[in-house]
Amino acid sequence: MDYNSKEAQEEITRIIKNALREDLGDGDHSSLSCIPATAMGKARLLVKDDGILAGVAFAKAVFHEVDPTLQIDVRIEDGSPVKYGDEAFYVTGSSQSILKAERLVLNAMQRMSAIATKTKKFVALLEGTKTQILDTRKTTPGMRMLEKWAVVIGGGVNHRFGLYDVIMLKDNHIDFAGGVSKAIQKTKQYLKDTNRDLKIIVEARDLEEIKEILTNQGVYRILIDNFNYENTKKAVELIGDQCLTESSGGITLDTARKYAECGVDFISSGALTHSVYNLDLSLKAVHE
Repeated sequence: MDYNSKEAQEEITRIIKNALREDLGDGDHSSLSCIPATAMGKARLLVKDDGILAGVAFAKAVFHEVDPTLQIDVRIEDGSPVKYGDEAFYVTGSSQSILKAERLVLNAMQRMSAIATKTKKFVALLEGTKTQILDTRKTTPGMRMLEKWAVVIGGGVNHRFGLYDVIMLKDNHIDFAGGVSKAIQKTKQYLKDTNRDLKIIVEARDLEEIKEILTNQGVYRILIDNFNYENTKKAVELIGDQCLTESSGGITLDTARKYAECGVDFISSGALTHSVYNLDLSLKAVHE
């Protein structure tokens, strides 16, 4: 995904508009009640933790949506390592506008930075292997674009974005379809009938399913799901260069390197997005 593309920017704008609607309702009455509409102010984004910064570009989009006259002076870009006491950016303009944007900016940046930080740890662990770290669809509803953006900022690779852009035949699809080969054959016929060009990923639960998958043409990647190290190595040997390989199923920072050393092309981990602790950030008024 190109996060500067028109499609991505449109989705980001939808996220911003919905989040502001949720937060502002019929007005920020806390600010309206005690801050004059003409009051001008300045605030800084203060880092209070160590990690990888993410969400600066998103924050700029939020400020612009709230008030196009706000001025943002970026000091630290997305993807940069940060430490306690760093100042990521300054925002100057209407005090009321800054306060309207504050919570959305912080909520998004804290979570995005946490995801980028965790992703960077996986990337560092996999250094020296051919394996890349993938995210999953285990994202916060309504926030998928931001969370997957953070994975890329942290050096990871996006998996499919939804049910529409890649076909993934998992255990339930296989069981409901009547078996691995039937699921693959029906899928290929569906793609032909609907004139769609989508990659096919198939999940395997054991080595026998891998053998059966390999009797079918047109599979882009095999998902080696919940295999131990020994069987993962056997699976990689079986598959060879017939298609790409991906390990998944509860893979953590403690186990990722060992799976990578089995020779898989990718490791996917839902923990990148569903199990993170927000990076501590604050937006503080600057008194000049």
